Amino acid sequence: MPSTGLLTDRYELTMLDAALQDGSGDRRCVFEVFARSLPEGRGYGVVAGTSRLLDALGRFSFGDEQLRYLEDAGVVSPTTLDWLATYRFTGDIYGYREGELYVPDSPILTVVGSFAETVLLESLVLSILNHDSAVASAAARMVQAAGGRPLMEFGSRRTHEDAAVAAARAAVLVGFAGTSNLEAGRRHDVPTLGTSAHAFTLLHDDEASAFDAQVATQGSGTTLLVDTYDVAEGVERAIRAGGPELGGIRIDSGDLADHAVAARGQLDAAGLTGTRIVVSGDLDEYRIASLADAPIDGYGVGTSVVTGSGAPAAGMVYKLVARASGGSGDLEVVAKSGGDKATVGGQKAASRRLADGVATAEVLQPWGSPPDPDARPLQTPLVIDGQVVDQPDLEAATAHHRMAIGELSPEARSLQAARPGFPTLVLADPPLEHPTRPRTAPSATPEGIR
Repeated sequence: MPSTGLLTDRYELTMLDAALQDGSGDRRCVFEVFARSLPEGRGYGVVAGTSRLLDALGRFSFGDEQLRYLEDAGVVSPTTLDWLATYRFTGDIYGYREGELYVPDSPILTVVGSFAETVLLESLVLSILNHDSAVASAAARMVQAAGGRPLMEFGSRRTHEDAAVAAARAAVLVGFAGTSNLEAGRRHDVPTLGTSAHAFTLLHDDEASAFDAQVATQGSGTTLLVDTYDVAEGVERAIRAGGPELGGIRIDSGDLADHAVAARGQLDAAGLTGTRIVVSGDLDEYRIASLADAPIDGYGVGTSVVTGSGAPAAGMVYKLVARASGGSGDLEVVAKSGGDKATVGGQKAASRRLADGVATAEVLQPWGSPPDPDARPLQTPLVIDGQVVDQPDLEAATAHHRMAIGELSPEARSLQAARPGFPTLVLADPPLEHPTRPRTAPSATPEGIR
């Protein structure tokens, strides 16, 4: 597999170069990944991409090709090139489980190690988590809007070819039934779906011939696209071509609700009560919700899901929150102050407070604090001493997401949420201090709130 070492920004290499030169590169540091806010109208986000990140981390190294480029481009000094030649991440990473929900300031990933080895990971971490979490967050809202009806991801042609594969995985993680993307099917073992486009109908001399050809090769259980010409006539031709075992029809344009009502009447009158009606065509969570009362059995969603439905990046940042103090090795709090980009310093343990099974708060407390008996711990060790110790598969991530989404209040699930579904509480007493390197991620105990 190719190296991911250059999937980064130049300034990370120049910071590394300077830190190695002045001796600060060995200073132990803690970086946290979080989002400062959620897109307007959203009550939560969904963590996705963690497994892909761990795969990419294993390939984050600098071989002859990468080193030659850095040397030719004059990015770093010869001594730093030598250092990069043997680079492997040897630190620790803790994180929210893939499929978990987050709100503003949730420390969804914590990276611990020397400044030199941790600063290099910023762009890799953010590019994967920002993309996949944006898609998963949008897709989860569509799953809610669909109310149990299946959704299919059809967005491959609306994004970068590699992003399409990642987007398909993120959509399936939160409940989509499958994807049109075959590489996603191969790489991530997710169901693939799809039958025919308008071009196939237009290829034939008439619609009936196109339907007959599709049924002949794919069987009567196939789904026929009926809106190339007149929808009502298309449905009648589909009934004749597929017969009583016709699997489904798809409507891709026009007034989808009205067309679905009319088509359901035609199908039922012909005795095809089990034939499904699938709709597609520039759907997003709002349009899906507006179709809730129509006799629709499934949705195909393209552009809006792979582009985050108006929020193409999750807005996550990678910030230094603690560093070694002098020669003692103990960690001290650091934070950016002032302005709208101020940060809460200190390595934080996170837990979700519940009341009768409903999430009421995200509690952030100094790392190493005693567990809160009324809260669910959110962080788990992912990498220890550079070795991956926990990398759940897609099935496990999907199951965890179902559990987490089940903790939301009705207000948090709203497509027009006025605020995050639960507040983030940062404890001030005791202050955020840092013990030496715990091996587990304990949850928080609320003793004082600021």
